[in-house]
Amino acid sequence: MSHTPSVPTVDDDLHDPAARRWLDATPTHVAAIDSHAHVFVRGLPLAAQRRHAPDYDATLDAYAAHLSSHGVSHAVLVQPSFLGTDNRFLLDVLRRYPQRFSGVVVVDPSIDAATLDSFARCGVVGIRLNLLGLPLPDLRHARWQPLFARVNALGWHVEVHREAADLPAVVGALLDAGCTVVVDHFGRPDPLLGERDPGFRYLLSVAATGRVWVKLSAAYRSVDANDGAMLGVRLAQPLLERFTPARLVWGSDWPHTQHRHLVDYAATHAVLAQWVPDAGQRATILAGSARELFRFG
Repeated sequence: MSHTPSVPTVDDDLHDPAARRWLDATPTHVAAIDSHAHVFVRGLPLAAQRRHAPDYDATLDAYAAHLSSHGVSHAVLVQPSFLGTDNRFLLDVLRRYPQRFSGVVVVDPSIDAATLDSFARCGVVGIRLNLLGLPLPDLRHARWQPLFARVNALGWHVEVHREAADLPAVVGALLDAGCTVVVDHFGRPDPLLGERDPGFRYLLSVAATGRVWVKLSAAYRSVDANDGAMLGVRLAQPLLERFTPARLVWGSDWPHTQHRHLVDYAATHAVLAQWVPDAGQRATILAGSARELFRFG
C-alpha cells in the first residue's frame, strides 16, 4: 500500500505574535508586492533530483516579519526547486492567508485539470519551469500542450528560470502556445556580456508581444561572489525602455538560498532604488504591474 508522507504545517513555525497579527489582518490596499520568495522548513519531503537541500528553515513567521517591517503588503510564494512537485506546504500557506499571498507551483506536465482547478481555488496564479541545470525539454512536444492549454484557460502565467542563452527556445515555445510568460532574475544573462548577451537581447525583443514580464530580482545568481547590484543597474535600463515599468516586477528571492552570505532582505529591498532611480517607476513596479499579474486587489 502506498503512503503519502505527512509534512509540517504552517502553524508549526508561527511563534511571533506580531507576525501572526500581520498575517491575519486584511490589507487595506496593495502597498507593495514581493513577487518572488520561498518558505520551507526542514522535514519536508525532498525531490529526488535537486541541486541542493538547505539545512535551515525559511519560516513564514520570519518572512512575514520582513514584509511587515519593509512596508510590503503582499507576496508571491514560489515552490522551491528542491521540493519538486510536492506543493503541499505552499498550498497550506495560501489556504490560510489568502489576503496576503498568491502562489506559483511546480507540476508534472501530466497533471489533471481537476487538480489545477483545486490549486486555483487556493490562490495559485502560475506554474514554474525551473530548468536550471536540467536538460532542455522540448516544450513544443505534444506532452506539454495540454498543460499549457489548461494554464491559459485559468489565466495563469508560466514562470521561466533558465540562463539567457536558452530563452529563445523556451520563451519562444511558450509564446507560440499562447502563454503569458514571466522570466526570472533578469533573464540570467552571462555577466561578462550583460546587456549584450544574445539571449538577453532576445528577451528585449519579445517585449513587443505584451505577454512577457521580467522579474528584477536576484542579480547575484548571475555573478560570482558579489551581490549583483551593478549588473542589475546595467540590465534594468534596457528592460525599462523595452518593457516599461508596467511589465516589470520586483522580487526579494528570500531566503536567498546559496547566497545568504552576500545579501539579506533589507539589501534586496533597497537595491531596487539603484536599479530604478525614478520613484514613480518603482511604485508601478512594486504595486501596479505586480497587482495585475498576480491578481491582488
